[in-house]
Amino acid sequence: MKRVLRVGFLSLCSVILVFAIWGCDTLLTKAPLGLDTLESPFEGMSNALNATFIRGDENFDRVFTVRDGLGPIFNQPSCGTCHPGDGRGKGLTGLLTRFSRGADLLPLMGGPQLQDRAIPGVTPERLPPGVDTSLRLAPPVFGMGLIEAIPEETILNLADPNDRNGDGISGRVNMVEPADFVPPTEIGSGPGLRLGRFSRKSQVSSILQQVAGAYHQDMGVTSDFLPTENSHPQAGGTTAMGDQVADPEIPARIVLETVAYVRLLAPPRRGEITEEVRKGETLFMSMGCASCHVPSLRTGPSPVPQLSNVEARLYSDLLLHDLGPALADNRPDGEANGFEWRTTPLWGLRLVAENLGGTPFFLHDGRTSDLSEAIRLHGGEAEKTRRAFVGLSETDRGGVMVFLNSL
Repeated sequence: MKRVLRVGFLSLCSVILVFAIWGCDTLLTKAPLGLDTLESPFEGMSNALNATFIRGDENFDRVFTVRDGLGPIFNQPSCGTCHPGDGRGKGLTGLLTRFSRGADLLPLMGGPQLQDRAIPGVTPERLPPGVDTSLRLAPPVFGMGLIEAIPEETILNLADPNDRNGDGISGRVNMVEPADFVPPTEIGSGPGLRLGRFSRKSQVSSILQQVAGAYHQDMGVTSDFLPTENSHPQAGGTTAMGDQVADPEIPARIVLETVAYVRLLAPPRRGEITEEVRKGETLFMSMGCASCHVPSLRTGPSPVPQLSNVEARLYSDLLLHDLGPALADNRPDGEANGFEWRTTPLWGLRLVAENLGGTPFFLHDGRTSDLSEAIRLHGGEAEKTRRAFVGLSETDRGGVMVFLNSL
């Protein structure tokens, strides 16, 4: 209880500090990097917001070392390693393994995430025998502020778990327990179950929980929010073997600046809309793709003008859908079962290859670089749509690809 109160107090104070910083208009600005990038802030932000964005950007790209508190077990040494150019993961460097045994996240066995790297003198973690595993490719981090600003009722109103309209689409929400360190000032905080909207199975309800968890799980860096190192069951449960940096290794301020950076990352602009793109979009809609990949959701009020009451053209309903056996990981996550995934937003799709060295990676595990194959692997609720796509002429399938590559 004392730790919860202490962390809550520290996080709340740090939130107040960050917003106080945002209120100062005398700080430096950061010029946008361009319209075809995944790492630019929203246009028209105040000097203070741009200054906060810059600090968060530096945190995001910071490569941790042993002297900084990296590890002792970890996956990558920086946020940017998993999210190159703030886009989706790239091959092996962006892949994580989550594991459990059914709904048991196995915290005493190192779960729910495998840390497959370690600092010198420490053995990397190994998968326990007989566990359910799921490869996860790091998703893009741009546009998360818009996703956060979409009212819960908007997402809940899209859910149709019993398929009342008989269209074969039965999207549902993942109601999750927020982390106890998330203060009430944050969207997605407790008490009680809250709507999950982040990560591959919507198992996270707030950006703060996502970012603090990434520092802790992906890099082994403790903070005021998560001040205890990951346990290492293969080392007899020792948590800090080889790590001589006092915990917490970064203050709440660093985490909150990174949260602000992610919140203020703008999705890239849409590509040129040609006649061929329009034809492809018509096919996309007629096949039923937009039943899950909803083109636009409107945000609610936000203290950040760029996030307030605007259209978020993300092409997702942010709901869980059964995508069939070909894409199943057979591993539950919260209320999501082993066949369900959150509808992946499609915005920025045209820039995937450009931001990953020329080779795109699609689906939750990055198994294919062929967007057409990614569609063909859809099943379950998307089976009717998959068949419609396969049944198109080669020219029309190409038109759908042209449309998708304009997003």
